[in-house]
Amino acid sequence: MGKSAVLALRAVLAVLLTGSVFVQAVMVPLLAADLEGLDPELAHLRTPFLVITVLGVVTVQVVLACVWRLVTMVRRGTVFSHAAFRYVHTVIGAFVAAALLVFALGVLLAPGEAVAPGVILLLGGVCLAVFGVALVVLVLRMLLAQAVARDVEAARMRAELEEVI
Repeated sequence: MGKSAVLALRAVLAVLLTGSVFVQAVMVPLLAADLEGLDPELAHLRTPFLVITVLGVVTVQVVLACVWRLVTMVRRGTVFSHAAFRYVHTVIGAFVAAALLVFALGVLLAPGEAVAPGVILLLGGVCLAVFGVALVVLVLRMLLAQAVARDVEAARMRAELEEVI
């Protein structure tokens, strides 16, 4: 990965992380204030909705931080090591958590007439898509495992060859 690609990716990650902190610090309190005026029959949804929103932003921040660390490992040439698995596992867990949060939001909004059934169906589709991303990252983790195993095998063979010579 070239220096310009690493720099561009880090700039994008920094902007996204800054935006997520802005959402947590400014937008969530504004959303909480807006939800104060809900109908009395929907007032019980206010706290769970805010918790799901904050936890959703946290999952995004976790993914961004792990990708930052993996980009650092790529730049240093150490990504094909067992240390990278910790970050990949965390990314997979964050995507699964995000899918569960979207599912919980759908379950929260499904009863009653407050939200159209099509919106609940869309949330189900988003949940499936986010879970699909977790599965894609899992496949990429398997590819990383194969690359690490081959790298270890190549190092072992080099050591054996040096002993022979």
